[in-house]
Amino acid sequence: MTAFLDTLSSQLSFLGYLAGAVLCAVAALWMIRSGDHARKDRIAGIWAAGITGGWCGLAAAIEPNAYPTQFAEIARNLSWIYLLFRLFANDGRDESMRPVRPVILVLAAVETLQLLFLSFSIRFADIPQIAELAFQIGAILRVLVAIGAMVLLHNLYAGATSTARQVLRWSAIASAGIWIFDLNLYTVSYLGGSIPSVLLAIRGFASALLVIALAIGANSTTLGYQLRPSRAVTFQSLSLLVIGAYLLVMSLMSEALVSLGGEFARIVQVGFLALAILAAILWLPSKRARSWIRVTAVKHLFQHRYDYRAEWLRFTQTIGRGNSTDDSFEERAIKVLADITESPKGLLLAPTEEAELELVARWQWSTLEVPAQAAGYQLAGLLEERGFIVDLDEVRAGTDYHGESALVPEWLVEAEDAWALVPLQHFDRLVGVVVLAKPRDARQLDWEDFDLLKVVGQQLASYLAERSGQQALMEASRFDEFNRRIAFVMHDVKNLASQMALLARNAELHADKPDFRADMLVTLRNSSDKLNGLLEKLGRYGTGQALDLKPVNLKDLTARLITRFSPIHDVTIAHSVDCHVLADEEALEQALVHLLQNAVDASEKDEAIFVDVSSDGLRGNIQIVDSGQGMAPTFVRNGLFKPFVSSKSGGFGIGAFEARELIQGMGGRLNVESREGIGTRFSATLPLVEAAQMLDRNKEV
Repeated sequence: MTAFLDTLSSQLSFLGYLAGAVLCAVAALWMIRSGDHARKDRIAGIWAAGITGGWCGLAAAIEPNAYPTQFAEIARNLSWIYLLFRLFANDGRDESMRPVRPVILVLAAVETLQLLFLSFSIRFADIPQIAELAFQIGAILRVLVAIGAMVLLHNLYAGATSTARQVLRWSAIASAGIWIFDLNLYTVSYLGGSIPSVLLAIRGFASALLVIALAIGANSTTLGYQLRPSRAVTFQSLSLLVIGAYLLVMSLMSEALVSLGGEFARIVQVGFLALAILAAILWLPSKRARSWIRVTAVKHLFQHRYDYRAEWLRFTQTIGRGNSTDDSFEERAIKVLADITESPKGLLLAPTEEAELELVARWQWSTLEVPAQAAGYQLAGLLEERGFIVDLDEVRAGTDYHGESALVPEWLVEAEDAWALVPLQHFDRLVGVVVLAKPRDARQLDWEDFDLLKVVGQQLASYLAERSGQQALMEASRFDEFNRRIAFVMHDVKNLASQMALLARNAELHADKPDFRADMLVTLRNSSDKLNGLLEKLGRYGTGQALDLKPVNLKDLTARLITRFSPIHDVTIAHSVDCHVLADEEALEQALVHLLQNAVDASEKDEAIFVDVSSDGLRGNIQIVDSGQGMAPTFVRNGLFKPFVSSKSGGFGIGAFEARELIQGMGGRLNVESREGIGTRFSATLPLVEAAQMLDRNKEV
């Protein structure tokens, strides 16, 4: 085991000092070519980097403890002491603080004493007592030099102006790192009686990194520079470090088990390696593990959680994919916000015509039961007015900022994985609300989450509003074409009605046989009445108003409809009560025929359709429930009640639209709940006669 550790330490030491030699040489050349020539410490910095590189080269070529390397270390320390003095010259304090010069000279003299004690060590190497004494005195002197240099660095930086600190920052970091490392190294060496091999092995790596910092500070263009590695590089580097540490620990444990000796130790070693490899296979590909590493890296290594450039590029890429994927635009809108917070799933809610929120789309969240009325108009109004993001964990904890706790629906509070409500606002108008699930590595939302989600939500709202506007223009164009066609139809039908009416009048004057004349008159008059009725209906379409509102018994109307549809499909009354509503019976029957026909078309032949008639004292309600294919939330929101949009092959897309228009024209309301693969429920609600009369009397008063 000891031999293994010695070999590992020797290899690390060689690689570290070799890397230090190369990087120090590169840093010195870079400072010569690109360093700020106006800086007073430029030459001192070049000397410090160059001599440090030479010392690292000797340590790699011979040994870190060899006598030539120790002589080179003295030269290295003197060069860094001189650099410290020249750093005071950047703002003229080398002249104003004359006591600094004696301190610098004392530090240089103490470091030069190392030559004496090193010579003693060489001269009396065969006398252990003298060699040990020389080592201890040399370690004490190195500790004193390091402490003195640290005190000067503190005075240098603490007394500098804000502008001078910008100049000194990176150089001070490099100098402080060199002296702090030496302080720890020689303190441990003095206390332990020998230089620790581990610290000695990594000294080359440390020197290389610190000289790079010195080179960064040598250019005036890097005065305000901060180290900001990309998150991808940082995450990959951390992953490599984790893997390297894992392999190192596994190797050390394996060697420790072997050092126990015996066959049992070999068996334990093999078992340990097998378990370690299995743990790595299970843990490293884990999304939760990667999420934890990413969150930890962002928390401790970056000033901001998000890489805004990367987030914006991903946003535009996801939204701009168009129809190249199976995801709808609404699903991609959810995914954009979910990707930012690493949420695994989400929902999109949007306001209805009554300002209530309903489900529009799901993204990887099919298990959550969402009611038809996802949230009331009060919550939608609050989100539109305030525009703030609701942290559902705070709602569950009882925290209330704007009264949202009482307005968040119960199904969201009970869904433990629901995390946040993000409003999508366009010109102070609420376009939608995205419900985000908790990320795999759960955390609390903070100001940076709120700011970024709010900005992205506003951008998403503009896209959704633009899409809605385009759909409205397309519908208007289709309606325009439809109206032109209907105008021609109405004109032709009107002409036909006029001709038939004229024929009826001529028949009254010229028919010879009384019986024939009577039959012809009845037939012609009926045809004329039907055509005029058709004209009247066509003239009413699109007005949204029924012409003849009278009391209608929903129970009787439902019975007639079931009798009409029974030869076609199994339609059953689940529950029915006498319920008189104020409606146009013909228009209501036409609307319900559309809904029943849609239910028949969506159901298999052996699947029954149920009709329920009920009343709550103010309104009458007819529910038509089928167990058919169901409809996606996106289609219910954007297609079901849009004219000329149909899910049926060869359908015109007019039925559901006309049914809703007719029911709304009678002062009613049509709601729909549907789940793909489960079925659909249409619910038509109309005011009772008594309630409508009471409302009219109140209006008159």
